[in-house]
Amino acid sequence: MRFPPAFLDEIRDRVPISSVIASRVSWDRKKTNASKGDYWACCPFHGEKSPSFHCEDRKGRYHCFGCGVSGDHFRFLTELEGLSFPEAVERVAGMAGVAMPARDDQQERREQQRASLTDVMEMATRWFQERLQGPEGAKARAYLRDRGLTSVTQQTFRLGYAPESRNALKEFLASKGITKDQIEACGLVRHGDDIAVSYDYFRDRIMFPIEDRQGRVIAFGGRALSSDALAKYMNSPDTELFHKGNVLYNFARARKAQGREGTIIAVEGYMDAIALSQAGFENVVAPLGTALTENQLELLWRMTGEPVLCFDGDKAGLKAAWRAADLALPLVQAGKTVRFALLAEGKDPDDLVRTEGPDAFSKVLSEARPLADLIWMRETSGGVFDTPEKRAELEKTLREATSRIKDESVRFHYQQEMRERVQVFFGSTRAARGERGDFRKGGQQWRGGPADGRMAFSDSLTRSALVKGGAMPIREAAIMVALISHPTLIEENYDLIEMLDLSNPRLVQLHAALLDALAHDAAGDRDSLLDVVREAGLEPVWQEATELVRRVRDWTALEDAALDDARDAFAQALHLHRSQRTLHKELKAAEIALASESTEENFMRLLDIQSQFRDMQATEALIEGFGVQSGRAGRN
Repeated sequence: MRFPPAFLDEIRDRVPISSVIASRVSWDRKKTNASKGDYWACCPFHGEKSPSFHCEDRKGRYHCFGCGVSGDHFRFLTELEGLSFPEAVERVAGMAGVAMPARDDQQERREQQRASLTDVMEMATRWFQERLQGPEGAKARAYLRDRGLTSVTQQTFRLGYAPESRNALKEFLASKGITKDQIEACGLVRHGDDIAVSYDYFRDRIMFPIEDRQGRVIAFGGRALSSDALAKYMNSPDTELFHKGNVLYNFARARKAQGREGTIIAVEGYMDAIALSQAGFENVVAPLGTALTENQLELLWRMTGEPVLCFDGDKAGLKAAWRAADLALPLVQAGKTVRFALLAEGKDPDDLVRTEGPDAFSKVLSEARPLADLIWMRETSGGVFDTPEKRAELEKTLREATSRIKDESVRFHYQQEMRERVQVFFGSTRAARGERGDFRKGGQQWRGGPADGRMAFSDSLTRSALVKGGAMPIREAAIMVALISHPTLIEENYDLIEMLDLSNPRLVQLHAALLDALAHDAAGDRDSLLDVVREAGLEPVWQEATELVRRVRDWTALEDAALDDARDAFAQALHLHRSQRTLHKELKAAEIALASESTEENFMRLLDIQSQFRDMQATEALIEGFGVQSGRAGRN
């Protein structure tokens, strides 16, 4: 039975390849990163003791670096379990919860037709490429040079040129035996009852081939070179191959690059995607000249849980960001959201990398804001909430927006987040009116922000170990005690431990002694490490840290804890510690920025850090509460 490619794509996308493979392997805990869909195991195809078999959910592929086998869901089942291809498809379809397609002779004929149409599109692509390099393509080549696109980039993206002729492409294809029906089915000519003689769809335009998920050309985008053209950019009409709202430009290349980059960036147009790729950002896609659709957003989420949506720095770009936020908001789930990178006024990604270089765009990406910020900014920017009625209206608007979220848990947290922001915001606006006046941004009033340039923290947050200094921090002590009590953790986390950033000067000395022991191969066991500590005169520091850990009953850091327990607790403590240190640095920078320039942007940044502090404090409370109350906490 022949299965439609769209059906195979759908069930592959719905079922992580790790789920197919998991029943036949045991994932290696050290090398596997399940949160990123990256898995390692000993190869099930050949005997080995160290894991060289790798599978990646986002790509839907596996590969063994030992024996060289590779493939997708279906190949794994056919080659390892001996299933026939239809049986493998049926297995994956069952895991996906998708019914198997009934045998449809008409559908199979359509699939054969589609295959022949992709051959026609490939012929057209090559013809457009040749025209770009010929005499008639001189003007187009000059335009591409002016836009900074190298010849290598032009070849990579297979750019071409459609001559200013009504029938040049049509006659070429006809000369190659392509029928009138095929040319029309590909959308390469304009035709219809009101058109006596069909004519080429694209004329005097730079051509951008649009590919499907397998890298096959299914449509074109054309950029007009004449200023008199009715539309600057024009896409192929919808055809059997192409449905504009279901396709992202550069999807196939971006998906390959995404494994290296870790996320996907969506920009507004072809040229932005190409320019960014040339600048080193290959994990970039673009909708096809229209607002992002729900199907396109789902395509992004199949590649990454948190794509970055980047919009031009103009009114149209901001409106596009609002539309995308409204589109995404009802659909967000745990591990499935979006971030927004907003460029400066008058800038687009193409301009930015050409004039300021890749680092400028990297900075924009690093400052991408979460969806909650976009919703908040839209409803508060430029608003004056100086009466109870206006404040009530803002609360109502935010409730209505967050109520659209379908996921109950996410909806609860969004509503809680907005309530907390409103409380801080209204308190700040009253203080600002009474003591400092209004913030100003871009010459427009924006009422909001703290009265003295600093964020007011709650009493409980002020008392938290996150913000107070003084005595030896419990978490830092626990990290050092765990490393010396369980030297295996040093080997497993070497890169992170080498760069460990501690605030306590005595623990910094202890950390230096540990690194010295590593350098002299004296970190193989606890006793050897303690000898180095004693020789460095740091035994009192070690004893103080150990007594502190015992006093708070953090038993997992001590010597008699099982290694698995110590490993899990250490990973959690290290993550919280690194997050805390980063937040401290960001807090200082945000306070300085707000003190020097009281803008909405600086206020929102400080508000965001406060929220992160609050989340981390809650996490700490849960962890500490478990440690004290659990039956295991009393061990020594």
